[in-house]
Amino acid sequence: MAGNNNPTVAGRRLGAELRRLREDRGMTGTQVAADLLISQAKVSHMETGRRAVSPRDVRDLCVLYGVTDQHLVDHLTALARESSRQGWWHSYGDIPHSVHLDLEAVAASIRAYEPMVIPDLLQTPAYAAAVIEETIPLVTVDQAAARLKVRLRRQHRIYDLARRLHLWVVLDESALRRVVGSRETMREQLEHLHALSTEPHITVEVLPHSAGAHPGLTGQFSILELSDTREAVVYLERFTSDLRLARTSDVQQYSVTHARLRALALTPEQSLHFIADAIKLYAS
Repeated sequence: MAGNNNPTVAGRRLGAELRRLREDRGMTGTQVAADLLISQAKVSHMETGRRAVSPRDVRDLCVLYGVTDQHLVDHLTALARESSRQGWWHSYGDIPHSVHLDLEAVAASIRAYEPMVIPDLLQTPAYAAAVIEETIPLVTVDQAAARLKVRLRRQHRIYDLARRLHLWVVLDESALRRVVGSRETMREQLEHLHALSTEPHITVEVLPHSAGAHPGLTGQFSILELSDTREAVVYLERFTSDLRLARTSDVQQYSVTHARLRALALTPEQSLHFIADAIKLYAS
């Protein structure tokens, strides 16, 4: 379940292509392993993106599968090279939940539910710093600084005109009421949230306490739609680990849950007024 064991987007795409070629050839993983003198586990891990696939692996598999289209071979080789590259965040050291960063970097849209705090992509620097420092007991000063830099750089996606990220957030009222950092930090954060909520590609809907019990009580989640394949992936972040769900049934379950939460939440217009009223609580 740990993020470090999750495949990269390029690795998943390459694995899916290799699996399709094997199945089109009518071969089993056991047969491929025997022909190439490798373990069946390696074949499986290459097809799930959990093991790096070298250009040589691609060449050997294409020969075995009888692939004669050089354009396809070149495409698969390029994916192999891309999957071995580290994301920009690796330059900041050991940053947790890297699978989320990889998915987020290529997502076209994100539907999210956040019950406790303002979502990472909508946080101000002061609020983000307070969240990092106050929720991770063993974090060092250097680690906190690195995580803050990564979080703020991730926010570039919502300002990138060329590949703008569409964000639809259902935000529990608790996130507006909980004082993170200081009252001044909260006022600045809610003003920032209010401003971003007016952007056409960002929708924020507040789920008030008066809504009572609801499906979101089980915790935070995000549904990311990837820009290249239009595939949807559910991402669950936990304290020391994360979980990626790609099965159609799981994505459908969380999509229905998000739709239910939206139905219970205030409209975007009502939410803007709700946030504006919350700002007044921190104005004095």
